[in-house]
Amino acid sequence: MTSTTLHRSTVVPRSPRRDAGSSPRADRPRTRRERNSRHDSRVLARFNDRQGRPRELLARPALAGSVLVVDRDATTLGDRRLVAHLGADEPAENAALVCSSYLDEARRRRCRCRLLTPEDARTVPFSDDWDRESGAMAAPSDAATLDPLGRSYRLELLPTGMSIPELRWRRSLPRQSDGQPRPVSVREVISCLESYEPVRTLTRRALAMHRGDNDVSTAVLRVELTRMQESPIVLNRRLREVVLATIERQGVSMSGIAIRCGRIKRDRKGNESGETSWLARRLGMLPEGGKDAPTPWIHSDVLALIARDGLGISPREVETE
Repeated sequence: MTSTTLHRSTVVPRSPRRDAGSSPRADRPRTRRERNSRHDSRVLARFNDRQGRPRELLARPALAGSVLVVDRDATTLGDRRLVAHLGADEPAENAALVCSSYLDEARRRRCRCRLLTPEDARTVPFSDDWDRESGAMAAPSDAATLDPLGRSYRLELLPTGMSIPELRWRRSLPRQSDGQPRPVSVREVISCLESYEPVRTLTRRALAMHRGDNDVSTAVLRVELTRMQESPIVLNRRLREVVLATIERQGVSMSGIAIRCGRIKRDRKGNESGETSWLARRLGMLPEGGKDAPTPWIHSDVLALIARDGLGISPREVETE
């Protein structure tokens, strides 16, 4: 990303240009309802993507007073991505808050949003999920969760620039450290713990408990949880454990597993061997190029490849819970 510029929410008329991939019906006259809905959309920010193409974030009204935060191509008005679906009970400032969080992740090239679908404008966000959660779960525990470095994580109400506090995960360093507690994303907490639980359950419980609470903002936390659940990037801890156990039990080598996965290298004499460094990076045993520490993440497609071809087992057997 080359530049990012935030704008105050304003009414921006839609360009008459046709969306990429739209049908000829896009040129038909608009009804009064469609025209009014179009003008209710608010541009929240404009920025350039990694290829330098202009994009924009906008808030669009949806069913029952909910709001869709959408990322789209600013030139074609196509390639629409769903950033967040905010409930009618969310404060108006939450759209800008989600926008700011999204732009921050875009700068780090972490954005993975699915395509916007017509159903998004016809549904109420999280209605079924949060109803089940609120009926089946009690209030979240106040106990802090510790990572291997002794850092603690807790859901807390944090002050923001808005009139109400924001519910977020916050990390505190060990008592002997001088660092100050700071808010962290759901994905970052899971990354440091190398486990989805108890973070996933505690987050769901907190969101269910505060649903409809106009005195607490849950927009960012809700988006973080949804993005984590829909992401194809998953934890590699269980895969690493199974690979190491297989090596010890069956006597197979890292090189042999890499060869089964089609990752083969040849020396000057033409001798073949497996790319053990490739496998070690996928397993979180070696850092990626230019990184200081191994990553706890792996793409689900690569996890499935290593499981099926490298180990001869189902990917479900190596998925971290």
